[in-house]
Amino acid sequence: MLQRILRLVLVPLARIVFRMTIEGRHHVPQTGPVIIAANHLSFIDSFVIPLVAPRPVAFLAKAEYFQHTGIKGWLIRACLVDAIAVPRGAHRAAQASLELALEVLNDGKAFGIHPEGSRSRDGRLYRGRTGVAWLALASHAPVIPVAVLGTDRVQPVGARLPRLGRITVRFGQPLHFPDPPVNAAQARRVVTDEIMSAIQDLSGQEPAHSYNGLSAGV
Repeated sequence: MLQRILRLVLVPLARIVFRMTIEGRHHVPQTGPVIIAANHLSFIDSFVIPLVAPRPVAFLAKAEYFQHTGIKGWLIRACLVDAIAVPRGAHRAAQASLELALEVLNDGKAFGIHPEGSRSRDGRLYRGRTGVAWLALASHAPVIPVAVLGTDRVQPVGARLPRLGRITVRFGQPLHFPDPPVNAAQARRVVTDEIMSAIQDLSGQEPAHSYNGLSAGV
Protein backbone atom coordinates (compact mmCIF):
# COMPACT_ATOMS: atom_id res chain seq x y z
CA MET A 1 0.00 0.00 0.00
CA LEU A 2 2.82 2.42 0.88
CA GLN A 3 4.46 1.78 -2.51
CA ARG A 4 1.24 2.52 -4.36
CA ILE A 5 0.82 5.74 -2.40
CA LEU A 6 4.37 6.69 -3.32
CA ARG A 7 3.54 6.16 -6.99
CA LEU A 8 0.73 8.67 -6.64
CA VAL A 9 3.44 11.15 -5.70
CA LEU A 10 5.99 10.02 -8.29
CA VAL A 11 3.69 10.30 -11.32
CA PRO A 12 2.89 14.04 -11.06
CA LEU A 13 6.48 14.72 -9.96
CA ALA A 14 7.88 12.90 -12.99
CA ARG A 15 5.51 14.75 -15.29
CA ILE A 16 6.81 18.07 -13.97
CA VAL A 17 10.53 17.23 -13.79
CA PHE A 18 10.70 15.48 -17.16
CA ARG A 19 8.01 17.61 -18.84
CA MET A 20 6.27 14.39 -19.80
CA THR A 21 3.87 14.19 -22.71
CA ILE A 22 1.56 11.18 -22.63
CA GLU A 23 -0.54 10.33 -25.66
CA GLY A 24 -3.11 7.64 -26.42
CA ARG A 25 -3.63 6.23 -22.93
CA HIS A 26 -7.25 5.58 -23.88
CA HIS A 27 -6.07 2.86 -26.27
CA VAL A 28 -5.12 0.63 -23.33
CA PRO A 29 -8.10 -1.53 -22.29
CA GLN A 30 -9.02 -1.09 -18.65
CA THR A 31 -9.54 -4.81 -18.04
CA GLY A 32 -8.44 -8.14 -19.46
CA PRO A 33 -5.06 -9.35 -20.70
CA VAL A 34 -3.02 -6.93 -22.78
CA ILE A 35 0.57 -6.83 -24.04
CA ILE A 36 2.40 -3.49 -23.92
CA ALA A 37 5.13 -3.71 -26.59
CA ALA A 38 7.56 -0.79 -26.51
CA ASN A 39 10.81 0.38 -28.04
CA HIS A 40 13.84 0.40 -25.76
CA LEU A 41 16.18 3.38 -25.54
CA SER A 42 17.09 3.51 -21.85
CA PHE A 43 17.23 1.58 -18.59
CA ILE A 44 14.34 3.68 -17.27
CA ASP A 45 11.85 2.71 -20.02
CA SER A 46 10.50 -0.12 -17.87
CA PHE A 47 10.04 2.35 -15.00
CA VAL A 48 8.39 5.10 -17.07
CA ILE A 49 5.74 2.98 -18.80
CA PRO A 50 4.17 1.54 -15.61
CA LEU A 51 4.13 5.03 -14.08
CA VAL A 52 2.11 6.57 -16.93
CA ALA A 53 -0.03 3.63 -18.09
CA PRO A 54 -3.71 3.73 -17.04
CA ARG A 55 -3.41 0.34 -15.30
CA PRO A 56 -0.64 -1.71 -13.66
CA VAL A 57 1.88 -3.15 -16.13
CA ALA A 58 4.20 -5.99 -15.15
CA PHE A 59 7.70 -6.17 -16.61
CA LEU A 60 10.27 -8.84 -15.86
CA ALA A 61 12.97 -7.44 -13.57
CA LYS A 62 16.17 -8.89 -12.18
CA ALA A 63 15.79 -9.98 -8.56
CA GLU A 64 18.79 -7.79 -7.65
CA TYR A 65 16.66 -4.68 -8.22
CA PHE A 66 14.57 -5.63 -5.18
CA GLN A 67 17.61 -6.04 -2.93
CA HIS A 68 18.74 -2.41 -2.84
CA THR A 69 18.40 -0.68 0.52
CA GLY A 70 17.70 2.86 1.63
CA ILE A 71 15.93 5.52 -0.41
CA LYS A 72 17.22 4.08 -3.70
CA GLY A 73 15.75 0.68 -2.94
CA TRP A 74 12.48 2.23 -1.81
CA LEU A 75 12.10 4.19 -5.05
CA ILE A 76 13.00 1.20 -7.23
CA ARG A 77 10.48 -1.03 -5.49
CA ALA A 78 7.83 1.68 -5.79
CA CYS A 79 8.34 1.92 -9.54
CA LEU A 80 8.53 -1.86 -9.91
CA VAL A 81 5.64 -2.68 -7.60
CA ASP A 82 3.97 -4.78 -10.31
CA ALA A 83 7.20 -6.23 -11.71
CA ILE A 84 8.06 -9.93 -11.67
CA ALA A 85 11.36 -10.64 -9.95
CA VAL A 86 13.38 -13.34 -11.69
CA PRO A 87 16.78 -14.77 -10.66
CA ARG A 88 19.75 -13.82 -12.79
CA GLY A 89 19.91 -17.25 -14.44
CA ALA A 90 16.19 -17.40 -15.22
CA HIS A 91 16.32 -13.91 -16.69
CA ARG A 92 18.49 -15.32 -19.47
CA ALA A 93 16.23 -18.30 -20.10
CA ALA A 94 14.01 -16.98 -22.86
CA GLN A 95 11.28 -19.60 -22.77
CA ALA A 96 11.08 -19.56 -18.96
CA SER A 97 10.56 -15.80 -19.07
CA LEU A 98 7.84 -16.15 -21.68
CA GLU A 99 6.04 -18.74 -19.58
CA LEU A 100 6.05 -16.32 -16.64
CA ALA A 101 4.66 -13.60 -18.89
CA LEU A 102 1.93 -15.92 -20.18
CA GLU A 103 0.84 -16.59 -16.60
CA VAL A 104 0.43 -12.84 -16.09
CA LEU A 105 -1.73 -12.58 -19.21
CA ASN A 106 -3.77 -15.66 -18.32
CA ASP A 107 -4.59 -13.91 -15.04
CA GLY A 108 -6.11 -11.04 -17.04
CA LYS A 109 -3.29 -8.57 -16.36
CA ALA A 110 -1.08 -6.31 -18.48
CA PHE A 111 2.43 -7.38 -19.38
CA GLY A 112 5.15 -5.12 -20.79
CA ILE A 113 7.88 -6.25 -23.15
CA HIS A 114 10.65 -4.70 -25.26
CA PRO A 115 10.77 -6.83 -28.43
CA GLU A 116 14.20 -5.46 -29.37
CA GLY A 117 15.67 -7.13 -26.28
CA SER A 118 18.47 -4.80 -25.19
CA ARG A 119 18.53 -1.02 -25.35
CA SER A 120 19.32 0.63 -28.66
CA ARG A 121 22.72 2.33 -28.35
CA ASP A 122 22.37 4.41 -31.53
CA GLY A 123 18.71 5.44 -31.41
CA ARG A 124 17.61 3.18 -34.25
CA LEU A 125 14.74 0.71 -33.89
CA TYR A 126 16.09 -2.82 -34.12
CA ARG A 127 14.30 -5.86 -35.46
CA GLY A 128 11.91 -7.43 -32.97
CA ARG A 129 12.48 -10.85 -31.51
CA THR A 130 9.53 -13.18 -31.85
CA GLY A 131 8.79 -13.72 -28.15
CA VAL A 132 6.20 -10.92 -28.31
CA ALA A 133 4.38 -12.76 -31.09
CA TRP A 134 4.54 -16.04 -29.17
CA LEU A 135 2.80 -14.31 -26.28
CA ALA A 136 0.19 -12.65 -28.49
CA LEU A 137 -0.70 -15.87 -30.29
CA ALA A 138 -0.65 -18.03 -27.16
CA SER A 139 -2.74 -15.65 -25.04
CA HIS A 140 -4.93 -14.04 -27.75
CA ALA A 141 -4.32 -10.78 -25.89
CA PRO A 142 -4.33 -7.51 -27.86
CA VAL A 143 -0.98 -5.80 -28.32
CA ILE A 144 -0.59 -2.08 -27.63
CA PRO A 145 2.43 -0.67 -29.51
CA VAL A 146 4.21 2.01 -27.48
CA ALA A 147 6.89 4.56 -28.33
CA VAL A 148 9.02 6.04 -25.54
CA LEU A 149 11.09 9.03 -26.61
CA GLY A 150 13.67 11.10 -24.77
CA THR A 151 14.63 8.55 -22.11
CA ASP A 152 18.01 8.02 -23.79
CA ARG A 153 18.83 11.66 -23.03
CA VAL A 154 17.36 11.61 -19.53
CA GLN A 155 19.19 8.40 -18.56
CA PRO A 156 22.02 7.74 -21.08
CA VAL A 157 23.91 4.47 -21.01
CA GLY A 158 26.45 4.65 -18.18
CA ALA A 159 24.82 7.56 -16.34
CA ARG A 160 24.22 6.88 -12.65
CA LEU A 161 21.46 9.46 -12.17
CA PRO A 162 18.72 10.80 -14.47
CA ARG A 163 19.16 14.18 -16.10
CA LEU A 164 16.61 16.85 -16.81
CA GLY A 165 14.90 16.41 -20.14
CA ARG A 166 11.64 15.84 -21.95
CA ILE A 167 10.00 12.41 -22.19
CA THR A 168 7.16 11.45 -24.52
CA VAL A 169 5.16 8.22 -24.26
CA ARG A 170 2.76 7.32 -27.08
CA PHE A 171 0.30 4.44 -26.79
CA GLY A 172 -0.95 3.18 -30.14
CA GLN A 173 -4.15 1.48 -31.18
CA PRO A 174 -4.63 -2.18 -30.19
CA LEU A 175 -3.40 -4.84 -32.59
CA HIS A 176 -5.30 -8.13 -32.70
CA PHE A 177 -3.90 -11.39 -34.02
CA PRO A 178 -6.30 -14.29 -34.61
CA ASP A 179 -4.98 -17.80 -35.18
CA PRO A 180 -2.93 -17.49 -38.39
CA PRO A 181 -3.40 -19.78 -41.43
CA VAL A 182 0.37 -20.28 -41.76
CA ASN A 183 2.99 -22.34 -39.93
CA ALA A 184 3.85 -21.24 -36.39
CA ALA A 185 7.38 -19.95 -37.05
CA GLN A 186 6.26 -17.91 -40.05
CA ALA A 187 3.30 -16.54 -38.12
CA ARG A 188 5.51 -15.36 -35.25
CA ARG A 189 7.78 -13.52 -37.68
CA VAL A 190 4.88 -11.85 -39.50
CA VAL A 191 3.19 -10.79 -36.24
CA THR A 192 6.44 -9.47 -34.76
CA ASP A 193 7.19 -7.42 -37.87
CA GLU A 194 3.70 -5.91 -37.76
CA ILE A 195 4.15 -4.93 -34.12
CA MET A 196 7.55 -3.37 -34.80
CA SER A 197 6.14 -1.46 -37.77
CA ALA A 198 3.45 0.00 -35.52
CA ILE A 199 6.09 1.00 -32.93
CA GLN A 200 8.18 2.62 -35.65
CA ASP A 201 5.17 4.61 -36.88
CA LEU A 202 4.74 5.97 -33.35
CA SER A 203 8.41 6.64 -32.60
CA GLY A 204 9.64 7.85 -35.97
CA GLN A 205 12.91 5.99 -35.36
CA GLU A 206 15.08 4.88 -38.23
CA PRO A 207 14.70 1.08 -38.59
CA ALA A 208 17.95 -0.85 -38.27
CA HIS A 209 16.73 -3.87 -40.29
CA SER A 210 18.83 -6.12 -38.06
CA TYR A 211 18.81 -7.55 -34.55
CA ASN A 212 20.42 -5.75 -31.67
CA GLY A 213 23.64 -7.73 -31.33
CA LEU A 214 23.84 -6.95 -27.62
CA SER A 215 20.72 -8.96 -26.84
CA ALA A 216 20.28 -12.65 -26.27
CA GLY A 217 16.53 -12.24 -25.98
CA VAL A 218 13.86 -13.98 -27.97
